[in-house]
Amino acid sequence: MLILNSVKVQIKGLTILRGISLEVPSGELICLVGRNGAGKTTTLKSVVGIIPVSEGTIELDGNDITKLPGHRRAQFGIGYMPEDRRLIGSLTVEENILLPGWATGLDKCRDQLGYIYDLMPDVQLLAKQKALQLSGGQQKMVTLARAIMTGSKVLILDEPFEGLSPGMGDKIGKTIQKLMNGQFSLLLVQPDTKRIRFAKKIYTIERGEIIDEGERCASMP
Repeated sequence: MLILNSVKVQIKGLTILRGISLEVPSGELICLVGRNGAGKTTTLKSVVGIIPVSEGTIELDGNDITKLPGHRRAQFGIGYMPEDRRLIGSLTVEENILLPGWATGLDKCRDQLGYIYDLMPDVQLLAKQKALQLSGGQQKMVTLARAIMTGSKVLILDEPFEGLSPGMGDKIGKTIQKLMNGQFSLLLVQPDTKRIRFAKKIYTIERGEIIDEGERCASMP
């Protein structure tokens, strides 16, 4: 469903990505693993349209979205969970979740919100709280919920387990596993493979290049 073909990215004259190619099939979780500074987050930002691509293409469902601005990619069904959460503290949890739907003119925001609450009942319990009142782990859950609002086809998850307690990490992992049972394509970034034993395939990135890729059996830890 999501295909990157020889994607190159330059920032201020420096080449950051050196021809990234990977595929994220429908209904599967694919992981991109690498050390800090390897190019993981840059790859994700190139997919969602935050950083422009200098060469190569990005395709979704056979459509070339390489030149589309970020809000148009969201309209194509891409949702993004940034590592640093970026919730608006003065808004409620529910308002934060609905915000990308409002911004992109999503027709069925309330229907999608109901789906999210069914999937993540712990988030529904927080719906009326201000985002600034939440713990770091709760904010991660809300950030994932917000990504699902527009991510009807593809979810881009940047280190979703970072900084979480084992219990909260398990909750995030179980929610991701539920998403894998649907028609979502999931591209997840992690610094290592400790919490991603349920991935279908792992790509390893180093200095802006894919240096290894391998299939593995999908099973929850």
